[in-house]
Amino acid sequence: METEKNITEKQLHKDLLAPVFGFSRRFWIAAGVLSFVLLAAGLGFTWMLIKGLGVTGLNRPVMWGFMITNFVFWVGISHAGVMISSILRLSRAEWRLPLTRAAEVLTLMALFTAALHPIIHSGRPWRTMYWAFPYDFSREIWPNIRSPLIWDVSAIFTYLISSTLFVYIALIPDLAIVRDRASGIFRSIYGALALGWRGTNRQWQLHGIVSVLLAALILPVFVSVHSIVSWDFAAVTSVEGWHSTIFAPYFVAGAIHSGVSAVVVVMALMRWFYGWGKYLRPEHFDAIGKLLIAIALGWFYFFSMEFIFGLYSLEGPEIALRNMQIFQPPWSIFSIVFLLTAFFIPVSLLLFRKVRRNILAMFFLGITVNIGMWFERFLIIVPGLARKTPFTFDWGTYRPSIAEIGIVAGSFGLVFLGLLIFAKIFPLVPISDQKEGQAFKGEIQIGRVKIKTTLQD
Repeated sequence: METEKNITEKQLHKDLLAPVFGFSRRFWIAAGVLSFVLLAAGLGFTWMLIKGLGVTGLNRPVMWGFMITNFVFWVGISHAGVMISSILRLSRAEWRLPLTRAAEVLTLMALFTAALHPIIHSGRPWRTMYWAFPYDFSREIWPNIRSPLIWDVSAIFTYLISSTLFVYIALIPDLAIVRDRASGIFRSIYGALALGWRGTNRQWQLHGIVSVLLAALILPVFVSVHSIVSWDFAAVTSVEGWHSTIFAPYFVAGAIHSGVSAVVVVMALMRWFYGWGKYLRPEHFDAIGKLLIAIALGWFYFFSMEFIFGLYSLEGPEIALRNMQIFQPPWSIFSIVFLLTAFFIPVSLLLFRKVRRNILAMFFLGITVNIGMWFERFLIIVPGLARKTPFTFDWGTYRPSIAEIGIVAGSFGLVFLGLLIFAKIFPLVPISDQKEGQAFKGEIQIGRVKIKTTLQD
């Protein structure tokens, strides 16, 4: 099947720069709604600061709850940018071109949100910040490098800095395009950010080399971040269900699964919200749907191994935990919802080409996977802690409060508001990549579909 797509350079600039230079009522309505959600979360957090952690559902022995679950969830979502941009760039998958920047920005927003959660969860953020980043060196007070708090801070900020650099380098040619069309002080700002880009052969050559090097160098960071998060559980505690050597690859596979699914949701929203149907076509959803099948199968393998390893040990507490997760409500209900939404429903539907090419179906499947993956993190964290009973009178359970639910909802508002603001300031679809794909390649292979594209003056 071949589809002719004749898009002039003028039309391409008009479409992809419309959010930056145009006025959209939908933008302000969406920004207002997300800001309201964020304000509600801020009020819940303020109430928690004033009254203390007692207003949350945290108690002995469950000292970790929704907020740490959400922290692991957003660290997982942040792997979307590296999977879509770095790995697919190195493998020369040309269908990735329209969605790379959205995936990369999703990485930045998710990482920033994840970094806030350990601070929020501590209840006293000023003390957390002090012990993570001690500033009074004259007193020789240093961080405890054996603390997971230091591991997380080091890993997340390393990943955040490298991802920001990766996004910025890829953004430079588009900043020059915006600079040439801006006026007044905005022209000066975009000009400074574009670093004197003129599109010479040498600049393009250096840009290509740096992009490939960053894509390769960021991969070890990508693997290490969620591995370190998994070691927060596996390496420093003896809680049943946590002390497993397979946690690192299991967490990384789950992160890729949830991250790529989140990119599908963002792709559908971009297509509907900005009317970019000619750039984010059904072929792109078809290709990423096939990728999701492979990722889901890999993740399910590690999940099965983690579960089997727990039973194979024949340890009483471990078997009791698995029994509670499978047969005792409400954990059994959560487990059923998790398995259906994270694996069985999405994979069984993605096997059909019509489903993969249906944007609405892919949108809901992306949401479904992330609902399941959120429950996965919850089922890893809370049931194991609920069974950790050092004293007989400590037996309890976990019931999230309104403050925690508000903070979790606010994290989603923060991520999507960040994406919305970024799209208002910078092009969310790489214009230079679109020109390259149309003007210089002639044919782009997307799955089994060859799409001939031409860029006219």
